[in-house]
Amino acid sequence: MEFETKAESTDKFPVFEVKTEADSNDITDNPHDGKPRQYLCTVCDKQFTRKNILNVHLRRHYGECFYSCSQCEKSFSSQNELHLHVNIHSGRYRCAECSKCFRGSYELARHRKRHAGEKLFECSVCSIRLTTAGCLARHSRIHSGEALHKCVVCDKVFTQSGNLNRHMRVHTGDKPYKCSLCDKSFSNSAHLQTHELYAHSNRRPYNCLYCQKSFKRDADLNRHARVHTGAKPYSCKHCSECFTRLDQLKVHLLKSHNEGNWFTCDICEKKFTESHYLKVHRRVHKDVKTQLL
Repeated sequence: MEFETKAESTDKFPVFEVKTEADSNDITDNPHDGKPRQYLCTVCDKQFTRKNILNVHLRRHYGECFYSCSQCEKSFSSQNELHLHVNIHSGRYRCAECSKCFRGSYELARHRKRHAGEKLFECSVCSIRLTTAGCLARHSRIHSGEALHKCVVCDKVFTQSGNLNRHMRVHTGDKPYKCSLCDKSFSNSAHLQTHELYAHSNRRPYNCLYCQKSFKRDADLNRHARVHTGAKPYSCKHCSECFTRLDQLKVHLLKSHNEGNWFTCDICEKKFTESHYLKVHRRVHKDVKTQLL
């Protein structure tokens, strides 16, 4: 796939005229009787009703991001996506309960349903109820007979080939996302972005509205804001207890309702609610062993 770009300067953002030459390996036209023409991305199986939207989407797979946010280090493949992202920094769509910020009113309204515990979308086959139409659509693929993608190592099943490809890195150890500033590499782009933000940047674009503290990520700001708001968005499904953080809820479920599993360190027997926390903890023992040697 090739992109030809021509930039025209404006006061705020560069405007790119994009001409796309896509081969048959990247784009598939799927006409349906009586339905809008569908354009399929064969990289991740997503479908689009307009070819130009698909072309913008494909830039993500090929690393083409032209529009950079001036408040953080994220870049986007279209000007519209950048404008939506800036709403997160401005706090225009902020949840009053947990202070989390969103790109638009639709995302905020969907988030509020989760606080309320609303599950308005019911599966007509197994009657399970879900919080969003998107979750229901993904779940319905299990019953629809749609071709599923199965991991040959652990038998996990995925509805999209892209998700299976990402999962396979757990087994292969493949880390295709390499940091340009050091020798570290990662299995997915999100982990690389987090690494670059924490290891190679001092920027803290997310400012607390209640005090002078600032943070590198909006998620960190949202957790901090609960100190001021007193919000407890994580509620126990078995009793009336509510918690500020998800890990607090997990500990409560384990101790009070015997739900879930502890991840125990085989060296010091310290317990954790998630395997990731145990993995980070084990570095302490590794560092001590290295110092002794």
